[in-house]
Amino acid sequence: MTSPTRATAATAATAATAAAEAPSRGLRPAAAWLLSVACGLAVANVYYSQPLLDLIAADYGIDPATIGLVGTLTQTGYALGLLLLVPLGDRVNRRTLTTAQLGLSVLALAAVALAPSALLMLAAMAAVGVLAVVAQVVVAYAASLAAPADRGRVVGTVTSGIVVGILLARTVAGTIGDLAGWRAVYVVSAVATGAMALAVAVVLPAERHRPSAQTEQTEQTSQTSQTARISYPRLIGSVFTLFAEEPVLRARAVLALLTFTSITVLLTPMVLPLAAPPFSLSHTQIGLFGLAGAAGALGAGHAGRQADRGRAERTAGIGLLAMLAAWIPAALLPHSVWWLVLAMVVIDYGLQSVHVVNQHLLYQVRPEAQSRLTAGYMLLYSAGCAAGAIGSTVVYERWGWTAVCLLGAATSLAALLYWLARKQN
Repeated sequence: MTSPTRATAATAATAATAAAEAPSRGLRPAAAWLLSVACGLAVANVYYSQPLLDLIAADYGIDPATIGLVGTLTQTGYALGLLLLVPLGDRVNRRTLTTAQLGLSVLALAAVALAPSALLMLAAMAAVGVLAVVAQVVVAYAASLAAPADRGRVVGTVTSGIVVGILLARTVAGTIGDLAGWRAVYVVSAVATGAMALAVAVVLPAERHRPSAQTEQTEQTSQTSQTARISYPRLIGSVFTLFAEEPVLRARAVLALLTFTSITVLLTPMVLPLAAPPFSLSHTQIGLFGLAGAAGALGAGHAGRQADRGRAERTAGIGLLAMLAAWIPAALLPHSVWWLVLAMVVIDYGLQSVHVVNQHLLYQVRPEAQSRLTAGYMLLYSAGCAAGAIGSTVVYERWGWTAVCLLGAATSLAALLYWLARKQN
């Protein structure tokens, strides 16, 4: 006969085991939105300088050709951060990594604001770019905390913060720069980033595994332990190995390359026709176009919810069609700026739909390699942005706005055809 003490102990052990194996309630909506804001603040640091270049050049007394290094160094730093920092999320606790990067970002932003010389300012800008990749660490962090059935919605919510941060950075920087000077932009960002680092450290939980069965727990724990033991050089090298091992990464990264090339073709040269007659808009007015693109960020949340319902590929297809259709109103810009507003809403809605679906599918492949998958995917995203910026400016200079729209439409069509070909295989 079993004693009451043993029965109680057995019952407690059974309850503890059930609690350990029960799925977590996941990431609360308020916490997801907090991470979304953290992403927006981080990625905006890369784009603040764009409307401030003339003010920065005047402050240091340097020529326009040299001041262009600000954007180049910041973007180069971002690409390096994707490769060198983001993969660390598979090896160390992501909450610790996130708070550390946000804290270091405060120092880098303060260094930009206080830089006494152009050389120190450029070095600090590069550091800001490297540390801004915390946004990608945060996306993987949010995905790891989310319940599997809710992961698409969480990724969509957090990704929308990145979109809004990119699109509103120019507007915010231009406004603060006009009121208080370009250095004030980085002071404000440093304060906001510091507050966010504290909020993440205090409010958000540490990562934890949420397996649905004991066998899955054993397998995932083993994989995570193996990742924790590999050296840093091998960790970075495995980013490229994953391209060879995972067809999903290859397919989604190519889509990222094409779709981000397409939207950059629109965003990069649009300031040129808007600033020229007959529109002759000011930099502040042009910056307001970011508000139109921000409306398209609604596509991120919708795409996440659809992906959770098993409609990921359908959502991606609709997004790719929207991106292609957006070039029709974009080509009508010479008739009215409102056509460009419509084009920005549609193309960004489509882009975010594809982007969120891509990440949703990636995070289902290798749970122990989420950060490295993100790094590989975002490297091709960065390559697409660079290709779109270079190609669109060359095309605009030689053949004008209509040719830019044809280039963008061709890139969007290539993305759609690639998706269709992959879907049929």
